[in-house]
Amino acid sequence: MNREPKLDRFNDNVLAKYDVYNSIFLTLPYTEIKKTGALLPLFQEICEKGFQMNKNPSEIVERFFDKYGEKPSEEEKIDLLFRFIQYIERQVVLFDAIEDASFPIVNNMEGRGTLRNVKEEAEAKQKLGELQEFLKRFSVRPTLTAHPTQFYPGSVLGIITDLDKAIQKNDLIKIRLLLAQLGKTPFFNKEKPTPYDEAVSLIWYFENVFYQSASKIHNYIQQNVFDGEDIGNEVISLGFWPGGDRDGNPFVTTEITLKVAERLRRTILLNYYRDVRKLKRRLTFRGLQDTMSEIENDIYYSAVSQSGRIKLSLEDFKQKLKDVRTVLEEKHQSLFVEEVDDLLNKLYLFGYHFATLDIRQDSSKHLEVLEEVIELSQNSEDLLPADFKELDEEAQVNALTHAQGKIDVGSLPEGMGKSTLSSIYAMKEIQQTNGEKGANRYIISNCGSVQGVLQPFAFIRMCDWEKPTVDVIPLFETVPDLQKAHVVMEQLYKNKVYREHLDRRGNKQSIMLGFSDGTKDGGYLMANWSIYKAKESLTKISREYGIKVVFFDGRGGPPARGGGKTHQFYASLGPTIENEEIQLTVQGQTISSNFGTKDSCGYNLEQLISAGISNEIFSEGKNIISDEDRETMTELADISYQAYSDFKKHPKFIPYLEKMSTLKYYANTNIGSRPSKRNNSAELNLSDLRAIPFVGSWSQLKQNVPGFFGVGTAIQKLEEKGDFEKVRQLYLNSEFFKTLLENSMMSMTKSFFPLTAYMQDDPEFGKFWQIIHEEFLRTKALLLKIAGYKDLMENQPAGRASIQARERIVLPLLTIQQHALRKVQELSKDDLNEEKLGIYERMVTRSLYGNINASRNSA
Repeated sequence: MNREPKLDRFNDNVLAKYDVYNSIFLTLPYTEIKKTGALLPLFQEICEKGFQMNKNPSEIVERFFDKYGEKPSEEEKIDLLFRFIQYIERQVVLFDAIEDASFPIVNNMEGRGTLRNVKEEAEAKQKLGELQEFLKRFSVRPTLTAHPTQFYPGSVLGIITDLDKAIQKNDLIKIRLLLAQLGKTPFFNKEKPTPYDEAVSLIWYFENVFYQSASKIHNYIQQNVFDGEDIGNEVISLGFWPGGDRDGNPFVTTEITLKVAERLRRTILLNYYRDVRKLKRRLTFRGLQDTMSEIENDIYYSAVSQSGRIKLSLEDFKQKLKDVRTVLEEKHQSLFVEEVDDLLNKLYLFGYHFATLDIRQDSSKHLEVLEEVIELSQNSEDLLPADFKELDEEAQVNALTHAQGKIDVGSLPEGMGKSTLSSIYAMKEIQQTNGEKGANRYIISNCGSVQGVLQPFAFIRMCDWEKPTVDVIPLFETVPDLQKAHVVMEQLYKNKVYREHLDRRGNKQSIMLGFSDGTKDGGYLMANWSIYKAKESLTKISREYGIKVVFFDGRGGPPARGGGKTHQFYASLGPTIENEEIQLTVQGQTISSNFGTKDSCGYNLEQLISAGISNEIFSEGKNIISDEDRETMTELADISYQAYSDFKKHPKFIPYLEKMSTLKYYANTNIGSRPSKRNNSAELNLSDLRAIPFVGSWSQLKQNVPGFFGVGTAIQKLEEKGDFEKVRQLYLNSEFFKTLLENSMMSMTKSFFPLTAYMQDDPEFGKFWQIIHEEFLRTKALLLKIAGYKDLMENQPAGRASIQARERIVLPLLTIQQHALRKVQELSKDDLNEEKLGIYERMVTRSLYGNINASRNSA
């Protein structure tokens, strides 16, 4: 094992290699302008010096052309700037590939947070029995979503994978070829991908990464913690949203849902087929070859059959392998038993579903469905009372509770009712082909009431499903909804019919909590503290009613969307929060950075597992927040919430995002199938705006407001009243608070205010920019004071170095983006420049990609 400090390993294996391979990349002659690669480093230097001299982006761009151009025309300038964008996008890819290739060297694959370390710690503390008992009931479920926070098409992901391998072997000839291929490969879609396209792209990770990494971890636990005995529990399961997530995405249809489920099933069967073929080559003994040939033929038929017919059931597949295992033990000295066990474990983990396809819809859409069902009820006594709307709240709840029947979806007109109810029938169909785990979760976005849960629960029962094998999962997102979530759930636990449903589902209730919209609504501290307190209240009420609550966290990539160091977050949750299952959404650049290779996937899955173990077994009371610390945290959250709310109410808040940021350009990027707003109104409404373009726009400005705004003001208020030491003690005592502040430091490390400093002189937005900048400086100074650091992220030097390297790569890109935005503002005042205006708007859009992808180390 390499004993060098992590920062040295990063510098030697990432930065040094990037310098070498980037120099090769910049000399490749694949563009019409041969000097592009030679000019880009010169432009980068001009950018760095220009911002040090307080120049604005347009002045920097013009300075470059004055110094290195040969009196270029406007058209030639524009052409070169577009070429620079293309080069920088590919530099980000190169850096990604080098980081992936160096992952096992930079990270200690057997160090803290790995399973080997956990086992050794359990043995040293004589807690191996506790560890075994916990692993029998604990699990981790990463759920891949298609939220558009990365845009790499499949062809580019393939190049990253191949580059990764070539870099590991230091194969310069192959690297040069791949860099040349990279230069010729398109990076953006001319049209938006369909939800099915998104699903296919992400299933690649299941097929090529998770399939091996998850089973390897399961095998390790079985062999090393349980001495070869069956664990009796899926320590890792997988979730999937593309093709099932209808929230705000009108392009997700029932047909696509069924196609995605079929793709998941065929993919896992083909993976099994490959493994069976490998196993068959080993099991050449008498009495086994015929069995292995039968399995091989049946699995292949099931994988490729156009009818979708399964020739070998999952249970029969398992039984045949168990029979093979018995023969190996009894007659062949247990030769290749481990290989058989590996395949059996994969069958146990992935079944014929591979990953659970979640169905999700917004609660407001259920109100539209309800209207249609009430209309249908005029002719059917099985559904709802015809006078449902006139009933009081209690009577409506009672009617929804007891509603059932069989709605004929075919007889419904095209609309929300038909699409929603047909998605429920699709769940039944998927369960018949892929098994119950194929689609057994219905998630309700923006859920804040008992009816919000009971409406879809009623719809499910109205689809000829009296005892549904489906978990109904409310998603609480806004601060007010989080604060009353436990009241909603207690009413549901008291509901006799719903409680009977939970009994059938193993007395387990999954509840989703949304970090992204929570941050957009309440600011960074309040969102995180509201979720923490909601988890405590929900845990308490669930335990009182004998329900095991499972929290499913809607996390994004950057800290502002609930990302950051997630394993530290889960390790910090105390005994007042149920934590036997860690379920979280993973998306965009977080998928490729944390789970994009077998090494990184295995490492980060182990980190999540060890976080749960540490919280439960090794914490020894350290993760309990005292009453005094709790008061301090509440006071900080309240003050920051007020500061953030006042900021949102500023009359320039929405105009600033519309005119000075890249917000309106997100819809043009074609990086995701989902619209950037929940409605089609022309006017920008913050509540309808999705968290991704909201947070992303601040990121493009290099201001990262959602990751820190209000934090500095809150700490300063306590400092002014002589309570700074209380904040310091909270930081020292609470891993939860410490993790929040460290993630906030990450957001600020990615901020760069010189980029937009020109805005302080803007007659309309100057004062607003200053409000943001002052809060940034205030927060930075106070966080450094609390932590005792001289620099942000001082305790994570390798992570800081990675961010700085990426920020340096994209600085020219951001300079071009801001220059183009300034040109757009200038040209918008003159109707005669529509063609030129369109060119600069395209430049803004094209410049979004590289910066989005460069943020992959947010989590």
